[in-house]
Amino acid sequence: MTAVAVAGRAPGDDELFERCAEGDAVAREALVSRFMPMARRLALRYRRRGEPAEDLVQVACLGLVKAVARFDHRRGAPFASYAAPTITGELKRHIRDTSWSAHVPQRMRERVLDVEHAAERLRRTLGHSPTSEEVASDLGLEVSEVLEAAEAATAYDALSLDAPGPGQDGEAARGDLLGALEERYDLVEYTVTLSPAMRALPARQRVILFLRFEKDLTQSEIAALLGISQMHVSRLLRQALARLRAAARARQRRP
Repeated sequence: MTAVAVAGRAPGDDELFERCAEGDAVAREALVSRFMPMARRLALRYRRRGEPAEDLVQVACLGLVKAVARFDHRRGAPFASYAAPTITGELKRHIRDTSWSAHVPQRMRERVLDVEHAAERLRRTLGHSPTSEEVASDLGLEVSEVLEAAEAATAYDALSLDAPGPGQDGEAARGDLLGALEERYDLVEYTVTLSPAMRALPARQRVILFLRFEKDLTQSEIAALLGISQMHVSRLLRQALARLRAAARARQRRP
């Protein structure tokens, strides 16, 4: 394609756009073919890990077809300046909607793309990988927003839990190496078992259990706090614990 076709409209474009506006399919195909190299170049700028270049080119071609159909040549503006944002929009929507392995808000997905493109552009200009501060300055963002986008970018690819774990030489799947033995599951069962029995206890006994086992007060401290004898506290505590043990044994006997 000639430089004229990329930057503006080559001789004959006006006639083709006029015929396209009248429904001439041959003229439309000719315009799409003429500007297809531009669409392909834009598509390859959005190529990422695992993103097939062929898919991106097809999406860019769809954007080009839409631009050709909507362009008003009578305004005198270069077609390329109109088509590029249309094609780019289609590519961004494709990546946003189909290419992420985990859910990321749309606004954040677009920021990730902007940050990556700015970083690539600055790398070519500066001759080295740009810092977060340089990218933020280029995009008019806060550094924290650039760092947030970099973290969100990790959601683009997902690794299967069946993939070999690091350093395992295929002997163990990654999923088998995640997590750990939970030693406090019994507390969940105890809570389910004892909660009804706790609610059935008299209020004073519940208070005594709370002060003894949650606040770690001694029986003498509880007695002084409640204004009763230590012997009374001891008797109420034994009664409460006996009822809770009975509730636990009854649950264990259930089939």
